[in-house]
Amino acid sequence: MVQLFGRTFSRRELAEHSGMLSQFAGVRLTTLGDGVERGIRMLEFRTGSGLRFTVLVDRAMDIADLDYQGTSIGWHSPAGFRNAFLHEYEGEGGLGWMRSFSGLLVTCGLDHILFMHEAPADSYVYGPRKTVKHSLHGRVGTIPARLTGYGEAWDGDECTLWAEGVVQQSTVFGEDLHLIRRIEAQVGSSEIKLTDRVVNHGFYKTPHMYCYHINPAAPLLEEGAQYVAPIEEVVWAAHAGADYRKQGVGYRTLPAPQKNFHEQVWQHEMKADANGLVPVALVNDRLGLAFEVETRKDQFPCQFEWQNLQAGQYAIGLEPSTNHVLGQTYAREHNELIWLEHGDERRYDTTFRIHAGKDATAALEQRIAGLAVQPTDEYPTPTGHHRPIRGR
Repeated sequence: MVQLFGRTFSRRELAEHSGMLSQFAGVRLTTLGDGVERGIRMLEFRTGSGLRFTVLVDRAMDIADLDYQGTSIGWHSPAGFRNAFLHEYEGEGGLGWMRSFSGLLVTCGLDHILFMHEAPADSYVYGPRKTVKHSLHGRVGTIPARLTGYGEAWDGDECTLWAEGVVQQSTVFGEDLHLIRRIEAQVGSSEIKLTDRVVNHGFYKTPHMYCYHINPAAPLLEEGAQYVAPIEEVVWAAHAGADYRKQGVGYRTLPAPQKNFHEQVWQHEMKADANGLVPVALVNDRLGLAFEVETRKDQFPCQFEWQNLQAGQYAIGLEPSTNHVLGQTYAREHNELIWLEHGDERRYDTTFRIHAGKDATAALEQRIAGLAVQPTDEYPTPTGHHRPIRGR
């Protein structure tokens, strides 16, 4: 049954109240038409609960906007939702990615994440290609998808809004990796299900790394908002050492926008629940609203927290990752880099969930604290203990 407007509807009853489901909920394909966004195909989802989000088909089917009952949650950076055809992957020494960085979800990969890196290319068996030069966070986030379908799917009296597409990161004498992405949301619900499969379509042994840059922002992010997670230990902080407290911003309680703020990044070791799930959230007690990201520990063993609290760019990043923050060289040296042979694939199952009302946010915080009580100290000392990732 569909829960809408404080009532429960069967499929027939919902049809009796409108000529089309789109009066209440649906998924619609549009094309943006101005500025740097011109020409981008975009899917708009509305579940009827007040949850609305948009999917940029021509930017890896990443999620741009997210709002709930009129409250914005997804981040809009100054770069805007730039058309992928304007992107220069190797521009600015590999930092050109920043000029296309915006939105709630920005996917990083498929063969590299984190900062610029030059890796051996011997697995591609091509003499002139001695190395592969990787720019910041990899290539996939600015590759247009081939949209294979979208729409509404009824199963009895339940309706799922869905979209699916294929993003190909491919070259001659190099990687041929396909991201097959499916996005679903139940009519009447306040959550999004993201299912990704990364498949080696080629016949070279190919490295694979994967990370989601998930960026909630104002008004959910504001002074006093809390980063809530089942943290067993704080592993690493980019700014640790003599400057750890220099900016006066700890890991847990977020401040108002800052002037001349330098990004801060932590890696946390998270505790999963009995089903292997890891919930991480940004909670705003004043609004009685929370945004939760739920991932699988066996798929994303590592978790980063990114703070970009600079005025005019104000955002926080919840970042599940396949690898430690120390990057690809460390992963290779410690046998933690994923290698895919032809036909091999990795799957990633993620849920984005809105919690509205003080009772709902309190229940979320209690559930997370039941897994692990996160440090109360805003500046916990990083352990430097990057736990081994096995079974790659």
